[in-house]
Amino acid sequence: MSGALLLFGAIFFISFVLTMVGLGGGLIFSPLFIILGFAKSEAASASLFLNLIAAASAAYTYSRRKMVDFSLSVPLIVASSLAAPIGSFLNVRIDLKPFLVIMSAVLAMAGARMLMSPAAAVERNEMPPMKKVIGGIVIGACIGLMGGLLGIGGGVFVVPLLIYVLKTPTKIAAASSTFIVCFSSLTGFLGYASMSQIDWMFILPAAAASFAGGHTGARIMSSRLKGKSIRIVFSIILFILCAKLLHRSFIG
Repeated sequence: MSGALLLFGAIFFISFVLTMVGLGGGLIFSPLFIILGFAKSEAASASLFLNLIAAASAAYTYSRRKMVDFSLSVPLIVASSLAAPIGSFLNVRIDLKPFLVIMSAVLAMAGARMLMSPAAAVERNEMPPMKKVIGGIVIGACIGLMGGLLGIGGGVFVVPLLIYVLKTPTKIAAASSTFIVCFSSLTGFLGYASMSQIDWMFILPAAAASFAGGHTGARIMSSRLKGKSIRIVFSIILFILCAKLLHRSFIG
């Protein structure tokens, strides 16, 4: 019982911090569940559902405060939602070892990204509308595929791509990311649900913790983005998870 409470507390904290930077929590949920002994498809499906709940609670807060760029989000939503079930399909057909190696590489890249300083705020997006739409579709498809495969939602890719490729202001990128990953997480989860049984006895109480964490984190981020110290702490956590997954894949 105490172990379950500790896990739910960790889910709350992960959702709380990661939604402040446009991530729903799946980035850590999926490898964490793998380390705890979940089967890879079970870990990915649970991660996507919790990611959906945390991101949805954050996106609601951000949209009420007019921080979500819906015109930018729609092309990414359509492409990522269509690609995520393909990632789910690939997950159940890939061996555990390459899956762990892929996830380790993603965690290492995410950890490196979190150590970097946020891009300077952009006043407005000067890209041509058509280029913006095409870029959104391409980015969304890649995000949905990787998010569905790994059970991470894809927010770790959305934020930097919105900032550096589509020239989106940092705060708008983080807020819009939570809205986008809601849909890729949902379709990815439905892909898993259609192929395997879902452990609702675990997912539902975990979702309540994820919702509370996401909502709280969004309320704080709407007035201030996370500080450098939080980026450093979570990058360290990601590198530790990366090392543990690599150890498991090569040593057991």
